[in-house]
Amino acid sequence: MLSRIIAIAAILAAGFIGLSAEVQASDTPLKPYVLASSGAGTITSKLPEVKAALTQQGFTIAGEYSPYKGVYVVVVTNDSLRDNAAKTELGAYGAVQRISLAETPAGLQIAYTNPLYFSQAYQLKGTLADVSASLEKALGKKADFGSKKGLTPEKLRAYHYMVMMPYFEDQVQLATYPSYEAAVKTVEANLAAHKGGCTKIYRVDLPARKASVFGVAITEGEGADAAVMKVTDTGELKHTAHLPYELIVSEGKVMMLHGKFRIAVDFPDLTMGTFMKISGAPAGIEEKLKLIAAKK
Repeated sequence: MLSRIIAIAAILAAGFIGLSAEVQASDTPLKPYVLASSGAGTITSKLPEVKAALTQQGFTIAGEYSPYKGVYVVVVTNDSLRDNAAKTELGAYGAVQRISLAETPAGLQIAYTNPLYFSQAYQLKGTLADVSASLEKALGKKADFGSKKGLTPEKLRAYHYMVMMPYFEDQVQLATYPSYEAAVKTVEANLAAHKGGCTKIYRVDLPARKASVFGVAITEGEGADAAVMKVTDTGELKHTAHLPYELIVSEGKVMMLHGKFRIAVDFPDLTMGTFMKISGAPAGIEEKLKLIAAKK
């Protein structure tokens, strides 16, 4: 009897320890980017290797581009990302991950968006731990970065930069259509026409949800990729994987994350002084994406 009581106590203790570890892990601060590697090399020499490594780990290249000189972005998706994204109404934002290559005076930096961070910021069902593990296996991991202290999952799920600033759910509605098909057709046509100097970088579909996410390069105005990054991306470790901006189609609605949320959540340590230097960017991004969503 005594031995049985001891055994039961041991099982309960193990369960308690496991639960404590889980709770503690859920309170661990997260940062928006992961530095995979840094050192000698160029984008031209390393890009094929990066893409091959991603493909070997089951990722599909959804799109790629160079937003400005000396940097390159590769956007990927996989079954896990799409399946998880389809579980929530606005999950399409989480259907992709972005990988960056940036040439700096100290060498070539390869980094990627942190799935653990953005699964919380975009209020997804799952943590994307499997996606995080696959990216690390493909590209490596030296350090998380993008915020000095990071943010806990709880804070990310209710994130806003400051009082009176938008939350994730404060979507900007760009246009409405009678159907998903009509909305997608219009967005595709406007991107093909390069309305507002915009270019399509990728499209990932979630058929079960009747939703799609489009990545859009912005080349003109205060919200242009290069204009925003020139002001915000001045640290030693480059936040190039912040780009490109996206819009989603959900059934007949075309929406985007508010620029004051989208920029802030990717640069959570951004000072108000720096934010004011790009005060026209959120409206500039919205202006361009409205052209992409607009009916003819």
